[in-house]
Order: sequence, then C-alpha cells, then structure tokens
Amino acid sequence: MNIVIRELQATRKSLIIWCVGVLFMVFAGMGKYAGMTGTGQTINELMAEMPESLQAIMGSGGFDLTKAIGYYGLLFLYLAMMATIHAVMLGANIVSKEERDKTAEFLLVKPISRGKVITLKLTASLINLVTFNLVTLVSSIVMVQRYAQGEAVSGDIGLLMIGMFFLQLLFLVVGTAIAAIIKRPKRAASISTGVLLLTFILSIAINLNDKLGILKFITPFKYYEAEQILNEGLDPAYLTISIILITVLTAITYQSYKKKDLNI
Repeated sequence: MNIVIRELQATRKSLIIWCVGVLFMVFAGMGKYAGMTGTGQTINELMAEMPESLQAIMGSGGFDLTKAIGYYGLLFLYLAMMATIHAVMLGANIVSKEERDKTAEFLLVKPISRGKVITLKLTASLINLVTFNLVTLVSSIVMVQRYAQGEAVSGDIGLLMIGMFFLQLLFLVVGTAIAAIIKRPKRAASISTGVLLLTFILSIAINLNDKLGILKFITPFKYYEAEQILNEGLDPAYLTISIILITVLTAITYQSYKKKDLNI
C-alpha cells in the first residue's frame, strides 16, 4: 500500500488541476446555456444551418439544444475528451516515470514482484479516475438540474458518466500498455496521446463520411456518443468490446512490464 499512497501523492496536484478544469467546463458550459435559453428554437435552427463538418467537430448531433440535457449532450464530448486525455497521460506516466526519472531501483529493491507493482500502480490510477468521474458527475447533476425546469436528468447523466468511465479505463490501459512496451520512457505519454487523438479524429471522420462507418469499432469515442446513450442507452455490444479491450491491454501491460529491462 505504500506504493499506492506514494502514487496518489505524486498525482495529487495533477488530479486537482484536472478536476478544477472539468468543474470550470461544466459551470461555464451550462452558464452559456442559461444565457441562450431566451432564444428558444433559434439555437437548433442556427446549428442546422452550420456546415456538416463543423457540426461533426462540435458534436452537435441531433440534440435538442432548447433542453438542458440536450445542451449537456453537446458539452459531453468535450468532457469526455478531457477525461480521456487525463486517463491516457496518467496511465503512460505512472508506468514510465520510474525509468524516465531514473528511480526504478526504488521499486526493484522492494521485496515485491513486478506484477504487484503494476497492480498497486493501477489501483492508484483507478482512484484517480473514480475521483475525476465523481467530480464530473456531481457538478453535472447540480448544474444541469438547475436549468432543467423540473425535468429529471440524473439518470441520463449517470449513464453518460458510466460511458465516460469506460472511456477512461480504456485509455488508461492504452497508456500503461504503451509505456510497458516501448524502450524510451520519455516518449510514452506523447505516443499514448497521439493514439488518443487519432481515434478522436477518426470518430469525426466517420461522422462526416458514412462509408467509414465500418471503422467505428476502432475508435472508442464512437462507443459512447452522448446522442446514442441519451436516446437508446448504453450499447451492450460496445460494453462487451470495451471489457475485452481493457482485459487484453491490461494483460499486455503486466506481461510486457515483467519482461522489460528497466533503465535505472
């Protein structure tokens, strides 16, 4: 447990900054909605007149922006992007930082296996993700409910946060797997973030071109789109794929880290 506490202390400042950032996004986003409520249907008409490419980038989809939960669905894309960037960088750094900072011997001299080291690091990472997700959940419910005019929104936001949590887990283990595989620890975070950006850009490209729809299984951002979750709920097929990917990437992390020659 000393390693868990050590990792939590090391990531505390970063977690606080990210949580403040997501709080600002939620409060500022819903505050902007409050300023636009008087325009009524004009908001939807304005979005409909925008080029499809811009709508895809903004993630406007088929939301009814006159409703608080519809506007939050538009905001969710950016919250998910923040959550996944935090997760993938956390995963990459928490595994690679011992080599990067030349402190690997701190772990090697302890009477614990490399497998347990990864388990404890993943435990600390999971605590970080849960904290981030709960901050987003609570702030979202408070702000959306404030402008929902009596409409129940907690259930919808809860489903969106479950989807976001699976995205967080997916990109966390993408980061840990890459960090455990590559020989240059300083590049782990940049490569992991690059993978995330590629999958995000691919999700936008799929929105722009229906012929690319078959590629939707490659990008997790298509698994948990706000429009689909709000209208149909979480897709069991995507949940199953997510669990399989998380399991495989976690196994790769363990196996690669056990065999890796650590630079000390």
